[in-house]
Amino acid sequence: MLDNNKFIDCILKIKGKEFPCHRLVLAACSSYFRAMFVSDLEESRKKEIDLEDVDPDVMEKILNYIYTSEIEITEKNVQDIFSVANMFQIPSIFTVCVSFLQKKLCLSNCLAIFRLGLMLDCPRLAISGRDFLCDRFNLITKDNEFYEVSPDELIAIISSDSLNIEKEEEVFEVVMKWAAKDKENRVKTLPVIFESIRFRLMPQDYIKNKVEKHELVKSSPEALKKLQMVKEAQGGKLPVIKKKKSGKSGKDKDGEKIANEALPGILNDTLRFGMFFKDLILMISDTGAVAYDPSANECFFASLSAQIPKNHVSLVTKENQIFVAGGLYYNEDNKDDPLSSFFLQFDHLDSDWLGMPPVPSARCLFGLGESENSIYLIGGKELKEGEQTLDSVLCYDRPKFEWKELAPMKTARSLFGAALHNSKIYIAAGVSDTGLTNTMEVYDIKANK
Repeated sequence: MLDNNKFIDCILKIKGKEFPCHRLVLAACSSYFRAMFVSDLEESRKKEIDLEDVDPDVMEKILNYIYTSEIEITEKNVQDIFSVANMFQIPSIFTVCVSFLQKKLCLSNCLAIFRLGLMLDCPRLAISGRDFLCDRFNLITKDNEFYEVSPDELIAIISSDSLNIEKEEEVFEVVMKWAAKDKENRVKTLPVIFESIRFRLMPQDYIKNKVEKHELVKSSPEALKKLQMVKEAQGGKLPVIKKKKSGKSGKDKDGEKIANEALPGILNDTLRFGMFFKDLILMISDTGAVAYDPSANECFFASLSAQIPKNHVSLVTKENQIFVAGGLYYNEDNKDDPLSSFFLQFDHLDSDWLGMPPVPSARCLFGLGESENSIYLIGGKELKEGEQTLDSVLCYDRPKFEWKELAPMKTARSLFGAALHNSKIYIAAGVSDTGLTNTMEVYDIKANK
């Protein structure tokens, strides 16, 4: 009907482009156009309707969907289509965009999707983004982008019961880091934000020595007042809950309706999701991973996967993140040296392995360690003709998701002992190109030598 230009009764004009349409079709799909056409506005009588703040290419896709129920949504155009669908109140496209974004949720976009859901007043999208973020809170808070959220967005995240943390102290430290980014404007919001931190789950010594003595907390008398309430509650003295008149609850002895007030939010002591976790031993092979529960003496499958290389080294970080490196990976993006090694991270929520930036040089029999948000890959043997023993040291910057090369070892070696302590990497013994070696050396991370 649109292609044949039959029964055209309106033309949408957007930045020089014209789109012939039918009022009935637009009104049936869009509350915005329906309200426009039945109103007393000038547009209800005009054949040509000028639309501003709309990209004509995006509008063309939306009109095509209205007439054909077909639309091509990509990661590049989804936000524009979503915004225009929201502007013109087209629920069918809105739903398609939400479903697309939910399927595309990942570490790099979950915060943006959460904020987009709030901006467009879409609870379904905002909750999906927030839940994904809360499940991976320790990872997301390593990214500087997290510390650009508004106070209301921060509260929406840290007030969630599904926050995947083991200790409430982690929430406090994240909030303080967020406040330090803009002290002048953010310190005054701390008393409200503190209502979403569950201080009663923290040890009393931590509140006394870390929270109350923090520079930003000391500068806020109202925040200190709230912390005093927490200390009293930890000592067994809860505030008296007053009753107020209401039309919802029971009646008092005089027949007046009353309702109980809840405890202040700062006294919330509900455990977070991450506080119910068990300690498990994970055994990883090239066919999958098995988890062993020592307390129950039980084993169960954690993951079935063919992604894990046979020749690999595994690492558990202090945040209980599991990484595997090794094997041979052909990196098409690197034309000069396409051979590299796999680098994977275990996603315990989906029981699957996530592909991370591959190790730049293919190797085996290397050492792997972690310190200060970085993972260090040391020495080993080349997985190339000649199998040369390597002296190189690679560092994976977890916040930046990238590898870089550091100062090499004095002696190239593989199959050695390695330990990280106080920002130093200790290397002992191993196998060099000339045979066994009993030498030791130390790498200073801060000095890069």
